Amino acid sequence: MSAVTKPAAAGAAGGGWRPFGAALVVVFGAAIWATLAQHASMDAMGGMQMAGGWTLSAAWLRPCGWRAGRAFAAFAGMWGAMTTTMMLPVLAPVLWRYRQSLGPLGEARAAWLVVVAGAGYFSVWMALGAIVFPGGTALAAVAARLPALAAAMPFAVGAVVLGAGVLQFSGWKARRLACCRHAPDDACARRAGAAAAVAWWYGVRTALRCGACCGNLMAVALAAGMMDLHAMAVVTVAIAAERLAPDGERVARIVGGVAIGAGAARIACAAAGLV
Repeated sequence: MSAVTKPAAAGAAGGGWRPFGAALVVVFGAAIWATLAQHASMDAMGGMQMAGGWTLSAAWLRPCGWRAGRAFAAFAGMWGAMTTTMMLPVLAPVLWRYRQSLGPLGEARAAWLVVVAGAGYFSVWMALGAIVFPGGTALAAVAARLPALAAAMPFAVGAVVLGAGVLQFSGWKARRLACCRHAPDDACARRAGAAAAVAWWYGVRTALRCGACCGNLMAVALAAGMMDLHAMAVVTVAIAAERLAPDGERVARIVGGVAIGAGAARIACAAAGLV
């Protein structure tokens, strides 16, 4: 049984688990609410029709009168809500095991260190968003000026989905998945009571391992469209299933097969002009 799915130690289901679970439910609910609110805001803004029959998401369009900083802040809000909603289901067991590893600390101190570790985790995803935003806006600007590039984008999306599916069958993916599913509580976790900086670094390391494992699936969510609720839901379930299910390696291959089929279908639709 993996370290992610193994039962908690005796007594862990008592008072410590209940406030932890309640806090996670509150955070997850707030993230879902923020995601739905951001999605509604983007729908109200609309998108831009592009050559090739697809619509450019409003996430990559800077409204008239907005400076770059304001546009990035709006994107960061969307990105933060999206990544929290998608990644919290797989982060929750890790944070709980981390809380268990802290030992006999006071509840307030332990809760603070768990919050710091979670903040470190999501800081990595926010840093990734800071890289994605200028790249996405630049690509959108070029595609808006070059119809040939815009017309090729549906093929590129299909290729991204197809490539993500192929990667699910690779040894590289298997090693990354095993690292996430079976990673033991390391010395960093056991020393976490020493300083908040150590807890932060634990969260950062967890995020780096997590991103390496599910980066291909997150790329599918991005390629399908920023804040596309259907794509987000499918990718969230896929990431959680391959990480938490008892036979995660088999789940990963099933996800890969579905992604390959979906990518091939997208490419075929693009070739037929059915985007």
